[in-house]
Amino acid sequence: MNLSKYKFKNMNRFVKSFLLVMLLGLSQTACDDNLEEKPLDFLNSDVLLVNPQGFNSAITGLYEGVRWVYFREDGARSQAMFLGTDVAMTGDRTLADFKNYKTWVNPTQISVQHYWDAMYLYVIPRANTIIDYADRPSTTWASEEEKNRVVAEARFFRAYAYNFLANLYGGVPIVEGLLRAPKSDFERATREEVYDFARQDLEFASQWLPATPPQDGRISKGAADHLLTEVYINLKQYDKAITSATQVINGGQHRLMTARFGKYVSQPGDVISDLHAQDNQNRSAGNMETLWNLQFEPRTTPGGTVLNGQFAAVNWLRAWGPTWWSINDPAGKTGMVLSTDTLGRGVGWVRPTDYYSYTVWRGNPTDVRNSKYNIRRSYYYNNPASAFFKQKVDPTKTTVDTMVQYYPMITKIEGTAELTEGANYGRAFKDVYLMRLAETYLLRAEAYFLKNQLQEAANDINVIRARANATPVAPNQVSLDYILDERARELIIEENRRLTLNRMGRLAERVKLYNSLSGSSVEEYHELYPIPQTAIDANFGKVLAQNPGY
Repeated sequence: MNLSKYKFKNMNRFVKSFLLVMLLGLSQTACDDNLEEKPLDFLNSDVLLVNPQGFNSAITGLYEGVRWVYFREDGARSQAMFLGTDVAMTGDRTLADFKNYKTWVNPTQISVQHYWDAMYLYVIPRANTIIDYADRPSTTWASEEEKNRVVAEARFFRAYAYNFLANLYGGVPIVEGLLRAPKSDFERATREEVYDFARQDLEFASQWLPATPPQDGRISKGAADHLLTEVYINLKQYDKAITSATQVINGGQHRLMTARFGKYVSQPGDVISDLHAQDNQNRSAGNMETLWNLQFEPRTTPGGTVLNGQFAAVNWLRAWGPTWWSINDPAGKTGMVLSTDTLGRGVGWVRPTDYYSYTVWRGNPTDVRNSKYNIRRSYYYNNPASAFFKQKVDPTKTTVDTMVQYYPMITKIEGTAELTEGANYGRAFKDVYLMRLAETYLLRAEAYFLKNQLQEAANDINVIRARANATPVAPNQVSLDYILDERARELIIEENRRLTLNRMGRLAERVKLYNSLSGSSVEEYHELYPIPQTAIDANFGKVLAQNPGY
């Protein structure tokens, strides 16, 4: 099947069968090299990975693997990139997530294990399989360029996984190819070695990936150069980081969206609300700012969610949304009713900190990222049976819980719910940004700052602030903390905040400052996650060193 003619949102038709192939990849290759059995009566790598069509089918498994990283697990456990950071805490009082770092973050904790397993089971082995089979004599390619483009896509995903792992855990084992025998003596590379391994993959990817994404949701050279910018910063190669970011910014394929666009321009809003409105995330919608986004369609569409699972849709609406629907009116009666509109059914698992909801906006009254279209600060009774129907909720006239029922709601979480699931479903089906050009500017600003080129750093930040109608920053105001503030304003929920704070070495300091639930327990050693105990136990042939403090 020619994937270039295939609607990429429906790519997961291939995944269900290909997933098993990739998960069994290690065991398939752990046979004697002299055994040449090639079973032809079921789908496997030897049968599938022989021509470009088969490799394109396999590549869909890489995209599904990344969706698995973010949206396979439901509940608060899937929000570990935000909870316990400077931007988010738990609202639901029944949850213990990151309230006490010393007891919560440990080698057996599920979110500690999830990201390790997701990368080592669902991303890295799939990428290694594609890279390995691309060079086999049994594979037919029309040209070296055709092969290199496939390998480049796989190497991008492998680099994405290793950069993620190094940001979160520090040095980790590098598995470069398919294993030919069971292995239980892995060794941790240094963090710098892991970053450098990712660098090599990304430099190859940048060379061979197409300039323009072939489909919505597909990566291109811009995505590789964007990630390469972060990796160069991690390696302290700031000139190269500036160069790679500049290639994205000035490359002609992407531009910052500065005017309203998309399907809601006739409705009240602004350019920021347009960026995050339902169905506006793709180039086909006129959005030239997108570098890479995950594709979602309703669960009734094959491949609409991870493994087409009911609860594996975009759970931001449920996790980050307050339980507004449980607010009573001033008469003590039901003031709210659930409906299948964009408000969803929040459960308050993740509540923005006061730092995000209030502090970062002080002194910037015109910043449209804080407009009513982007942060919902007012709620209205929607129960027709209430005497207060359509009136604004006034916390001074009724009892509301500001930790879980009533707090500022970031509207980028809103999206179309699947009506067949009913009003109680609480999840959205909207494409999710993983990389956006606004972040490329902020990465380049970071590299300029680290080179002490403050004017250039301020210039890049001010491109973003000008689009938001915010007061420009002066060069002498630029600092890593200011850049983190700007990232919060621009990229809340989109960025993996924990990874950003980890790689900058700012997690403990900023959690102490801005997270009233977690600040008293966080320590410097929490800048890295522990190595999962399951990985240590399975590596019985050699000691897999644990991170200090655990």
